[in-house]
Amino acid sequence: MNLYSLRGVRKTLSGRTVLNNLDMDIPEGRITSLVGPSGSGKSTLLRILNRLLDPDSGQVQYRGRPIMDVEPVSLRRQAVLVPQDSTMFPGTVEDNIRYAPRIHNIADFQPLAALNNAGLSADYLERDAERLSGGERKRVALARALALSPTALLLDEPTSGVDPRSSETIEKSVMGLRDGGTTVIWVTHDMDQAIRVSDFIVNIKNGEAKMPEDSEFLWRDAY
Repeated sequence: MNLYSLRGVRKTLSGRTVLNNLDMDIPEGRITSLVGPSGSGKSTLLRILNRLLDPDSGQVQYRGRPIMDVEPVSLRRQAVLVPQDSTMFPGTVEDNIRYAPRIHNIADFQPLAALNNAGLSADYLERDAERLSGGERKRVALARALALSPTALLLDEPTSGVDPRSSETIEKSVMGLRDGGTTVIWVTHDMDQAIRVSDFIVNIKNGEAKMPEDSEFLWRDAY
């Protein structure tokens, strides 16, 4: 079953066509990586998937219904975007993890479980979030998203700028979430990483979706 289906999606930003007649499906409960050069439309596509942006034309379906019929706040609780910059709010790591549930009026959640699922231990809860390393910030941003128990995670370069050990921890954490049924859409420029973590790979080039030749097996096994 597909969580998202896109047909003929076009988007222009600042006079430039970023997505051009894009067609693709994103299966539920799997990891789909979006690869391609900078400026190819990957991050724009993530923002369309949770309605931070709307397409200029074309159709996007979420769980079989038009995404425009899904209330944006509800959609963003289900399909949570983790942006590349991993900005921390002032306060402790626990304050950061509690931020999204507080916005969405969710009382019944476990900050420690979210932290553990992002690959961090309990002693991080009381740390100053603004004094964390880059890799730690990435994992706290992931924990902040996981506090919403999302259906889908939209990850924009979740390992960019971090050391190899932190990158490996993040990869393992996200693959464990997939094994628990979470759908993951992972933006990366690293084809080797995409092959390691993904069930599906989509090459976004010139605003269009293409299957990379060297990862054909990922699609053949799935379809």
